[in-house]
Amino acid sequence: MKEELVEIIKMYATKPHGELKKYLLSKSKNVLSEALVNLITMYINDRNSSTLREFITVTIAGYEHTESKIGYNGYKRSVYGRPLMCEAKPQNIRSEGRRKLNGGGNFTDYTHARFERDLKENLNILVSGFVDGRLIYILEFPFKCDSFASKLKRQLNKRFPKGDISGQFLRSARFDYRDYISCEGLKIVYCLPRSELEKHKNHIVRGLYEFLIKNAKDT
Repeated sequence: MKEELVEIIKMYATKPHGELKKYLLSKSKNVLSEALVNLITMYINDRNSSTLREFITVTIAGYEHTESKIGYNGYKRSVYGRPLMCEAKPQNIRSEGRRKLNGGGNFTDYTHARFERDLKENLNILVSGFVDGRLIYILEFPFKCDSFASKLKRQLNKRFPKGDISGQFLRSARFDYRDYISCEGLKIVYCLPRSELEKHKNHIVRGLYEFLIKNAKDT
């Protein structure tokens, strides 16, 4: 973290905001610009918080982001009057690491009851991939997609073969691109141009990369 950003954060936490405002006004545009970029870079790559990546995914897909930790991540008005809900599953990897984007995600502390609620809500799933905080793609598909819903249901049935048990959860119901890539309602909301996408070939699992590069635009 750059020294200037450290000072700004310390002042925000320990001084009246009026004093911080005066301090910021005394700094040049270049200094403030560098501090802002530094802050965003840290935030978007934070392994312990996906809030900013979630916000980017939801808003680019045309939904209003909801900050509540309970419920879904976003909504938008539908032609039927009832809000259309979405759940965002962003992935971020570091270019120097060995992990690759696989179009996957997970549902934490999952139950049969939550699954049925999600199925009834008919929400959309937004899956996004980032490399070092750079957005690579956003894919959207309906939760009710048979192959996707079946993958979650199998994991729940294995954990709770006789139904939910009070106070117990499936800690992580996982999925990846193979569980929805053939879904009829699958949409590419965002994807890097083909020339940029090719630079990230080694950061994306082969099957997903082949799907993206086939559908990517030249510019």
